[in-house]
Amino acid sequence: MSALADELGAIDLGDRRLDRRARRLLQKLGEKPTLSIPAACGGWDETRAAYRLFDHAEVTPERVLAPHSACTEERLRAYRRVLCIQDTTELDYTTKKASMAGLGPLNYETRWGMYLHPTLVVTPERVPLGLLDAYTWVREPGSIGQEKDRNRPLEEKESVRWIDGFARVNALAETLADTRITYIADREGDIYDLFVEAPCPERSADWLVRVQHTERLLADGRKLRAVLDAAPVLSEISFERPPAKGRRARTVHQQIKAVRVTLKPPPRPDRTLAEVTVTALLATEPHPPAGEDPLEWLLLTNLPVESAEQAAETLSWYLCRWQIELYFKVLKSGCRVEQLQLETRERLEPALAFYMIIAWRVLYLTMLGRDCPEMPCDSVFAEEEWKAVYLVTQRKPPPAVPPSLDTMVRMVATLGGFLNRKGDGFPGSKTLWIGLQRIPDFVLALEAQRSIGESYG
Repeated sequence: MSALADELGAIDLGDRRLDRRARRLLQKLGEKPTLSIPAACGGWDETRAAYRLFDHAEVTPERVLAPHSACTEERLRAYRRVLCIQDTTELDYTTKKASMAGLGPLNYETRWGMYLHPTLVVTPERVPLGLLDAYTWVREPGSIGQEKDRNRPLEEKESVRWIDGFARVNALAETLADTRITYIADREGDIYDLFVEAPCPERSADWLVRVQHTERLLADGRKLRAVLDAAPVLSEISFERPPAKGRRARTVHQQIKAVRVTLKPPPRPDRTLAEVTVTALLATEPHPPAGEDPLEWLLLTNLPVESAEQAAETLSWYLCRWQIELYFKVLKSGCRVEQLQLETRERLEPALAFYMIIAWRVLYLTMLGRDCPEMPCDSVFAEEEWKAVYLVTQRKPPPAVPPSLDTMVRMVATLGGFLNRKGDGFPGSKTLWIGLQRIPDFVLALEAQRSIGESYG
């Protein structure tokens, strides 16, 4: 798709030939994201060029992602509020331990790979606008468990990535005149230093973090959870919880409580932390279905939550955190980045940067079709693409006016197995990414047919 290559339109690798090669490679990999790099490239010459690109000293993951991040910033400026979601995922290369240098242990010394910590920007309607950055790291052998050492400075721990991540989001927020950013993190981001070191003046980022330490002490000696349990219900919310491994989808009905509290700082061997006043929200499920555990979240935020509307809105932002889980699913299952056959971490990380852009594109199309179903599909798909898909799926000539994005996304998804029956709902990312891979073949066949017609009249 032409729009995918546009994400690297402003790439600067110090050589125009490298820039052109990077854009061409992104296009190739995006057309066949589930295939290996040699299969996606379609020939030895293109494959060798891809490996040379990954080996080049100027081709770093930061420089590959930079133009896409600039596009992301441009897109987010069109919204009144956006959510910057951060999370960490493992990339497991245990089976390639002997053939891939530069990696390290995961949660066990026997598991081998690296960690990825990106910042995904989404709208409150869950449309992913792109990545701002991505942080990767590798553990040293024998270092598992050092995170729990309270005598180690925070700057020497892996958890500092959350503090640094907020700092980068906050720096961007201060440059935006008409867009407000909310930084969102799960329980790993429950770090007191973040609340203290992330002041939120008028033009800085807001933050919303799920609590890991539910028995956290307040400045007046009470426990946070006890204060919330005693608070009145402020609002109620209902939503659909998506299915996951070993878990079926279901409707959730929660009650929300909110209190303004001052937290007691934890002891630190190297510094004294100040007290900080925050809003705490507790969302509980008082009547879960039979056989189901109640779904419960305890959140902290700098934002005031004083009304039922504010409570429901704040919780709805946290629910958008699921988008980064979907993103990781597309990256791993759709783009199959854990199957990459590369010899070193220096080769692997630039390749990951390409696939991270591709995974965003798949998720973007999935969610954009839901949020903007009436948008003309030619705003996203090239003319030859939507016409080829229409011809193949509808078995009749394409119309003069491009169909809607919703219609196009459904047609593409049928190429990946989506049945599009009444009541089937919107297609998921899996059927969409399978269908997207087939489009270039249909375009090529259509161009070949036209060429034959022109040659033989």
